[in-house]
Amino acid sequence: MSDVLFEVTKDNLDTGIRGFPVGYCSTSTVDPYKGLLYVDKPIAELASWKPEEVIFLLYNRRQGSRDEVEAFAKELKMRASCPHEVISEIERLPRKAHPMKLLPIAIMLLGIASEKNDYKKDGLDLIAQMPHLVATLINHHAGWGKTPLPDPDKGYMENFAYMVQAPNVDKKTLAEVFNLFNILHYDHGGGNLSTFVGKAVGSGLEDMYGSIAAAMNALAGPRHGKANQDCLEFVKDVLKELGENAYSQEVEELIRQRLAAHQLVFGFGHAVLRVEDPRATVLYAYANTHFPNYPLVKIALLLREAGPKVLAENPKISNPYPNVDAISGIVLSAAGFNYPEYFTVLFGLARSIGIAIQIVEDRCYARNGKGTPIIRPRYIYRPFTLPAP
Repeated sequence: MSDVLFEVTKDNLDTGIRGFPVGYCSTSTVDPYKGLLYVDKPIAELASWKPEEVIFLLYNRRQGSRDEVEAFAKELKMRASCPHEVISEIERLPRKAHPMKLLPIAIMLLGIASEKNDYKKDGLDLIAQMPHLVATLINHHAGWGKTPLPDPDKGYMENFAYMVQAPNVDKKTLAEVFNLFNILHYDHGGGNLSTFVGKAVGSGLEDMYGSIAAAMNALAGPRHGKANQDCLEFVKDVLKELGENAYSQEVEELIRQRLAAHQLVFGFGHAVLRVEDPRATVLYAYANTHFPNYPLVKIALLLREAGPKVLAENPKISNPYPNVDAISGIVLSAAGFNYPEYFTVLFGLARSIGIAIQIVEDRCYARNGKGTPIIRPRYIYRPFTLPAP
């Protein structure tokens, strides 16, 4: 293979570094046609695994034996409880703020109390304690009362569902959906915004907690982690306009009208994929099996059918197919967790795992143990005059 991976031209500037190779990622990759793979295993195969099995795979870059996974799960349980003073401080945070404003603060508080100045130990602690931390944050923000301590007899996301005090939900169903959502969002290569930001901050030798807090700030925006919330609102709008007994042709016409009016159609397209996002495929199948009569699921399935047909008519659209955000929030809602303001927090709970593992690799193993250098791209000076007011 040639040493020249990318020739930079002026047209490549101010394009979000899109497509530029800048390093290595050993945990996951996104193939245009195979979709997301964790350590060479397709995400559709991993969707039926336990979270501890998948985290072990990412953490060790290999599938663990039964005994190894059990020992790893036991290790996570031993580290699962956040310090009492951290819980107390989280329960004093202002409820009026969006929960994604509070999540980085909570992570920094955890770092103040727990930081060992060791990326490996801090990374494993963070992975283990995130369910307790996030459950506490959600319960406090929603006004659902105190959070129970992690139960040593429960699994990783089963414990999270147990700790989240959402009213009037079936805990077994919620745990199953949280399991699925969590696994599908652990990692996504190294080039997505939140992962890149976390790795970049870590390159300055900031500790694990500060790096993950920065990554969560990157995740918070509507172009990244908040997309599942926006997609849910879009599907709700379609349901309100057409009703749950709509048929495909009506949905197709609505999409055409929105496009003609230069309105956004959410949940379609992907920067790398050229097929339907396999994570979405998994969630569509789950929704169709478990919640076929849920009104939002009915509309989402119609959008899945009509959207690509309409969008593919535009030759400028390289991927007209649904992405994971098109259905993930709807499955959460159908399971009884109809609280969109927390969807990005759930995304952060999952994605922090992959980012933490990648930061450990960058800091402890890259370049024969020297670690990656500080991120320092070059910007070219260009005079600029502000437009007249």
